[in-house]
Amino acid sequence: MRTICAVVLAFEVIVIGLAVPVAINLAGFSPAVAGGVWGGLAAAALVLAGLQRFRWAHYAAWVLQAAFVASGFLVPGLALLGIVFAGLWVAGVVLGRRTDAMKAAADDAAGPQAA
Repeated sequence: MRTICAVVLAFEVIVIGLAVPVAINLAGFSPAVAGGVWGGLAAAALVLAGLQRFRWAHYAAWVLQAAFVASGFLVPGLALLGIVFAGLWVAGVVLGRRTDAMKAAADDAAGPQAA
């Protein structure tokens, strides 16, 4: 699950970073505000992508998804992107858990191995 979630966050970094000029040009935010809001979200996504091995980082990434969706209230054009990435995040969690369960079942079926 960690790998899939980290990949989703890595792609999200790019999209959130590209939201900065959109917020400046379409919504009229100052560069400092747009950079602070969406640049901060992008930086958080980058850090969380690297820390997905920790359980708390996984939960923090859920908060990041909610924050990105909520940023769609500031720049309506970003609402769709936030929803798409939240959906990708949910899909990554579901598929990652399935993959982890299949790996665990395969390891159990193989039995103890001499190391």
